[in-house]
Amino acid sequence: MFVYLSKKISIPNNYRLNCIAWNQKDGYIAVGGEDGLLKVLRVDSNVSGSHSGGKSRGLAAASNLSMNQPLEGHNGHVQVVTWNEEHQKLTSSDQNGVIIVWMLYKGSWYEEMINNRNKSVVRGMAWSCDGQKICIVYEDGAVIVGSVDGNRIWGKELKNVSLSAVQWSPDGKFLLFGLKSGELHLYNNQGTFLMKLNIPSLNTSLHQTIVALQWYDGRNGYVAMDCPTLAICYRNGRILLMRDTSDDNPVMMETGLTASWCDWNSCGSVLAVTGMMPLLTNGETKDMNVIQFYTPFGEHMRTLKIPGREVTCCTWEKGSLRVALSVDSHIYFANIRLDYKWTYFSNTVVFTNEKVGKDGTCVTFWNTSSNTCCTKYVRSLISIASCGEHCVLSVRNDPAQVTEQFALLVCNTIATPIDSKFLDLEPLYLTITANMVVAASKNNFLVWNFRAPRNSTLHPSRMRKYKIYHVDETPTGVTEVIQDLDKDGSFETPISTKATMDPICCVYATDKVLLVGRDSGMIQRYSLPQITLVNRYNTACRLHRLAINCDSTRVSILDANGILTMLDLDSQKAPDSRDTDTSEDITKFERKDVWAMCWARDNPSLLAIMEKTRMYVLRGLDPEEPIACSGYICSFQDLEIRCVLLDDLMLMSDDMRKDLIVDLEVKSLRDTRELLAKVGLKETNNFIQDNPHPRLWRLLAESALTKLDLETAENAMVRCTDYLGIQFIKRLQNVHNDQLKKAEVAAFLGNYDEAEKLYLDMDRRDLAVALRQKLGDYFRVVQLMKMGIGGSDKQMEHAYNKIGDHFAERQNWENAKEYYEKGRNLERLIQCYYKLEDFVQLAATVDQLPDKSPILKTVARMLASVGMCPQAVAAYIKYGDVKLAVDTCVRLNHWDQAVDLAKTYKMAQIGELLSKYANHLLSNGKRLQAIELYKKANYNLEAAKLLLRLAEEQARSKSHPLRVKKIYVLAALLIEDHINSVPAIKGGRSNVVMGLSESNEDTRIIENAWRGAEAYHFLLLAHRQLYDGSFDAAMKTALRLRDYEDILEVEDIYCLLALSSAVNHAFATCSKAFIKLEGLETISEAKKEEYEELAVDIFTKHTPKDSRNNKAECVNCETLVPDWCITCPNCSTRFPACIVSGKPLMDLSIAWICTVCRHHVATERDVVNINACPLCHSTVTYM
Repeated sequence: MFVYLSKKISIPNNYRLNCIAWNQKDGYIAVGGEDGLLKVLRVDSNVSGSHSGGKSRGLAAASNLSMNQPLEGHNGHVQVVTWNEEHQKLTSSDQNGVIIVWMLYKGSWYEEMINNRNKSVVRGMAWSCDGQKICIVYEDGAVIVGSVDGNRIWGKELKNVSLSAVQWSPDGKFLLFGLKSGELHLYNNQGTFLMKLNIPSLNTSLHQTIVALQWYDGRNGYVAMDCPTLAICYRNGRILLMRDTSDDNPVMMETGLTASWCDWNSCGSVLAVTGMMPLLTNGETKDMNVIQFYTPFGEHMRTLKIPGREVTCCTWEKGSLRVALSVDSHIYFANIRLDYKWTYFSNTVVFTNEKVGKDGTCVTFWNTSSNTCCTKYVRSLISIASCGEHCVLSVRNDPAQVTEQFALLVCNTIATPIDSKFLDLEPLYLTITANMVVAASKNNFLVWNFRAPRNSTLHPSRMRKYKIYHVDETPTGVTEVIQDLDKDGSFETPISTKATMDPICCVYATDKVLLVGRDSGMIQRYSLPQITLVNRYNTACRLHRLAINCDSTRVSILDANGILTMLDLDSQKAPDSRDTDTSEDITKFERKDVWAMCWARDNPSLLAIMEKTRMYVLRGLDPEEPIACSGYICSFQDLEIRCVLLDDLMLMSDDMRKDLIVDLEVKSLRDTRELLAKVGLKETNNFIQDNPHPRLWRLLAESALTKLDLETAENAMVRCTDYLGIQFIKRLQNVHNDQLKKAEVAAFLGNYDEAEKLYLDMDRRDLAVALRQKLGDYFRVVQLMKMGIGGSDKQMEHAYNKIGDHFAERQNWENAKEYYEKGRNLERLIQCYYKLEDFVQLAATVDQLPDKSPILKTVARMLASVGMCPQAVAAYIKYGDVKLAVDTCVRLNHWDQAVDLAKTYKMAQIGELLSKYANHLLSNGKRLQAIELYKKANYNLEAAKLLLRLAEEQARSKSHPLRVKKIYVLAALLIEDHINSVPAIKGGRSNVVMGLSESNEDTRIIENAWRGAEAYHFLLLAHRQLYDGSFDAAMKTALRLRDYEDILEVEDIYCLLALSSAVNHAFATCSKAFIKLEGLETISEAKKEEYEELAVDIFTKHTPKDSRNNKAECVNCETLVPDWCITCPNCSTRFPACIVSGKPLMDLSIAWICTVCRHHVATERDVVNINACPLCHSTVTYM
């Protein structure tokens, strides 16, 4: 950072000032001093920026005193002033203990309330962060806490202590008191003592008065995760920085001052300390007023001398760009130029406000051309540098994620890392060239060849190699040569990490030279790409920053005190080789108060520097007229200096406007413009010959062209090596119409509206149209064509299509569709329909396209991607690719359509493909998908086979019988569908039934299609009848189950039969069932014994004889048979079962038959109240 005094305000009557405070919200400054002096001032500031006055914004803007109001009410010396920023109140106190609260009313400050304890002097006052409470401490130990409305909340007398300072914790829950003895006592906000802060390492500070307590409240974020926020300043200059009151490892530092005050800036990143310091001046040691600046971790940043006898206090402005100091009877303002972490490359500003969030530190990449932003989050940013098209970030890693502590990230303009390097060397200082990064710690520096898209094919032997050097070493380049020749990589040199007595403080590199600056002022020069120590230069300054010009012949040196010097690197040059500067001139050259510098990229003798709020351009060693500017220099090229108003950008990082970028011209460019405007081409030509630069010659050429002085223009074009310009002038010489020449010149210089107007005035609308077509401004092309006869219908359609392309590139598909329709561009319309999800219109375009059109294939692919299979197939058929149509059907699982297409176009491979796909599904255990596949492809018999296997597996696994029945029913229905589909192909249902069209296995499956469903239907029916108490019906149904021993478990059948017949008192049937059970070979002997014992128990009580023996007449042979018989014993006629009751049906003439499964019900009355067939569950309809 750089600090300098910028303004001084004197207090009348030479009243000595004791205190000063700057309102962070409203910008008011309160000062208190002798004899009741209390003033409120306001200095207009443009730090926050405005939309006007680009160059003189920020600190460069003039600051005026807009308020200077004395406040009367104190009689003694005013010693403490503090602001309540939340409620716009000012509190002041004097040596007599009088406390006054002031309020703002209609632009002026008035006394609101007053308090006079009249016992002791006030030593400290502090408002809580929310502005609701104030704590006042007196020297005699009295403490008062009051509210903002003037009510006293509590008071306390601390015995045997003398208080000197007070501060609220950021959350308002604690109060920290500083004692004159140097102790720190912590209380809660109710006045209860909690503890005395134990600071064992600072015992020597006891009996040293605490002059200031400052506790940063964190409202503007933190610069690090664990940064200290509590500053305790002792009179003897010792400062203690703590993270909180329980910090066991605080930062302690010796400032060497007799301190008077300290204060945090608005974001807690800088601590300012004021006081007296003994300094050696002209051989004498004198006490000087100084203000010192420190980081939150105690690192010294800058010291500024202050005139006067005694500095008593300091305070920061909002934005942390100015500090106000009370010195004797004066107020001094010091401007601060912060060292932001930022860089600029390829029209992109990369910066961070260093505030740490939950994701880490946000690094913003702002493209100033497109005004777009990209962000990248890193854990902790150390440094940043850029060159060409890349920048490099040095960051701290999360130790929980990687072993290396640090990393180098090479990024492009959209924050994308293109290469990275993890290392344990702390990269405090960075510089980068087109293909190399140099990172330095205090003791070592690393040279790393990174991989970039452009240089990835260059220098393959050095790609991604890196080497670490110690700053005390003397590399000769031999090691690098050996390593390049060592293909197996076995040659390694040890790396020294010992601490040096003269640490590194800055680095800078070009493609040829690497400079390493050290604290002693020594600059070490190395050659690149082979690292060889070439020279050492001794400078009598503390180095801060280095910069090398574009041809690596001169280096500018900026020291810690803002003094700029020069050093010549090219010792072989002639004495008059650059603006007649001699080496003696360079050694004498010196500029003070410099805080930024930038060499021109295209001229080795031009250097732009910032002195305070003025920019100077040095041509050689001679400065040009200064320009008021407070921006940070981004680049210097083509006699233009680009600056960014970083101060404003940091405050408004969410509102990045292009007016934050300021382009300034050097004097020669400004003079050339003025000469061209006021004098003439000849004088301007002479001036440019004395001050040659391609930009000036180009300016002269453009001016000569506008005046149609082609000879001068051609000469200037040759001087600035503009080949295209020379060709244009030659072409212009063949044009004999001056009006046409002017139009062509206007177009060449980019004044397109003027060129168009000239064309139209000449009635050359065709040339105007051609101009706009070259520019791609087809909106204007259409307007020009509509104005009159300016083009054919084909040209108009071309323009409409170009406008459609314009909207399509911006994803505005609705407008693009409108213009493509006007341009009759069916191919691009298809894309619009697809993007707009207008698939109906997309499908309709198939009819508008001719057969075999390649666009049909694209349309078909689009329709298939959204599942519109029939429409996609139609497009493929029209295109003439049946195979793609079939493949689409297969991919979308439209197998029925695929099969139809295969049959229609006699494609033999569809069956094989279907089989392969089904086998693939089955091998992956996806049986249901395979069944669905066969069903969709109308391979119903194959689907039925899979269902039958599934039913058998379910039956073996003892699944619920109803589920098994449903599977059998579904299989049977598929078989019926298969049977019904055969007549259309092979001649009728009879063929299927007779087995003429199927294999033996298929015939068996077809004939027994409903057996499985019947078996489980009757099993469920028998159980339901048994539980309903219909024992006779249950027994008859169970007798029917004997026909299904190949499907059901035999043991289950006869157990059910034995049970139902026993409860039906048909013990003869029951006895036969037990005989069958006892004769089963599939059950164990123990179970057989159980059945035998149960049979003995039953038949010792009951005779094995049926109690009822109802008979019915066989309709075929008129023989009386038992009503439970399923076959006539005389004529072997088989009686079908009623699927409602399970009874055998002797007479089918009155029976009802299902139209789907063709099973019977005894009478139609039995199905009146049934909505579906009990077996196949098909809907029953009544006429």
